[in-house]
Amino acid sequence: MAEEFEVPSPHERHVENAAESPGDTLAQRIALMTAIIATVAAFISYQSGSAQNQAMFLKNESILKQAEASDQWAFFQAKSMKAQLAADFAVVATGSQDKARFVAEQEREDKERADIRAEATKLQAESRELGRKSEARLRPHERLSLALTFLQIAIALAAITVLTRKKWLLWGASASAAIGVSAAVTAFFL
Repeated sequence: MAEEFEVPSPHERHVENAAESPGDTLAQRIALMTAIIATVAAFISYQSGSAQNQAMFLKNESILKQAEASDQWAFFQAKSMKAQLAADFAVVATGSQDKARFVAEQEREDKERADIRAEATKLQAESRELGRKSEARLRPHERLSLALTFLQIAIALAAITVLTRKKWLLWGASASAAIGVSAAVTAFFL
């Protein structure tokens, strides 16, 4: 019986040698750094989107309250016109019963106007407060977007570092990542 010999191809030898050798430590370190940066960037992206969504919700609520206040002011104007007409009719009324009826109607309209004015003023104040809250929620979003941009730059520089083997680019990637993380941390404090 003939013995069989296996003759490995150059490609197989290269694959076996690569599996047995410690490998390219620079590429491994950069791959790990890129994975960490990408994870941090995903978290920041979520926070940024959440802040933006909350700001939009509050702004929509502010607009709704302002529309309700506008409706109340229009109602107030209608009541003012009715009260003025009642006052005018009371002046020109000839009968005491008609005069008393118009005066009572004017007083009723004036009371309703005061309630409507209070409601409209309250709705405007709520609208302004919701607008302020919306702006406060949007401030971190701007900072987080900046942080995300720096982290994306860091990932790109890391990829270029692996391709070109220029270690000084790794310092640029690290600096960009540090700036990005710093911007994200300060987003909620400034």
